[in-house]
Amino acid sequence: MAESSRICDWAVGSDIERKYHDNEWSVENHDERYLFEMLILEGAQAGLSWITILKKRDNYKKAYDNFEPSIVAKYDEDKIEELMQNEGIVRNRRKIASSIKNAKEFLNIQKEFGSFDKYIWSFTNNEKIVNNWENIEDVPASSELSVKISKDLKKRGFNFVGDKIIYSYLQAIGVIDDHLVYCKYKTKSQ
Repeated sequence: MAESSRICDWAVGSDIERKYHDNEWSVENHDERYLFEMLILEGAQAGLSWITILKKRDNYKKAYDNFEPSIVAKYDEDKIEELMQNEGIVRNRRKIASSIKNAKEFLNIQKEFGSFDKYIWSFTNNEKIVNNWENIEDVPASSELSVKISKDLKKRGFNFVGDKIIYSYLQAIGVIDDHLVYCKYKTKSQ
C-alpha cells in the first residue's frame, strides 16, 4: 500500500469505523448540535467499544431527538423509562440520566459563553493540537488538557466526563488531531 494512501490502523477493521475515521474523527466541527451529540455518545461509550456506539448511533439520533440539547434537557422520568426500553441504545439508567443533566449544563455553558464551541475551544486559545504519533500504542488515553477540561466540566455539574472520555471527545470534535503520522487524513503543518 502506498504511504500516501494509508490510514490509522484502528480504522481498517470495519466500514463503520472507516467512515467515521475518514469523515469525522479529528475534523474540526463547531456545530453546537454535533458537539452535544459527541459528548453524549462519548459518555455512552464508557466501558464499551467505540464501534458499539457507532453501530447504535442512528438509533441514538432517533431516541434523543437528533441530539437537540434544549429538547433533551426537558426529558422526564417517563422519557427515561422509554429510553430504558429502547434496545437500540445503551440502556444504562445512569448514562441516560447523565445525558439529561449534561444537556442542562450544556445549555448553561451556551448562555455563559455564547456557545459551547467558544467554551471548549477556549482551553486551547482556538488552536488545534496536532500530535505526531507513529504508532497507535503511542496515542495517550488522556492528557493534561483533558484532565483540565474534565475537572471544569465536573465542577459545572456534568457526569460521564472523565479525562479519558474528554480526550476521546476532543479527538472526535477536532480539537486534537491524533491521526498517525502516515495517515492521509493527518492535518498538514502550516
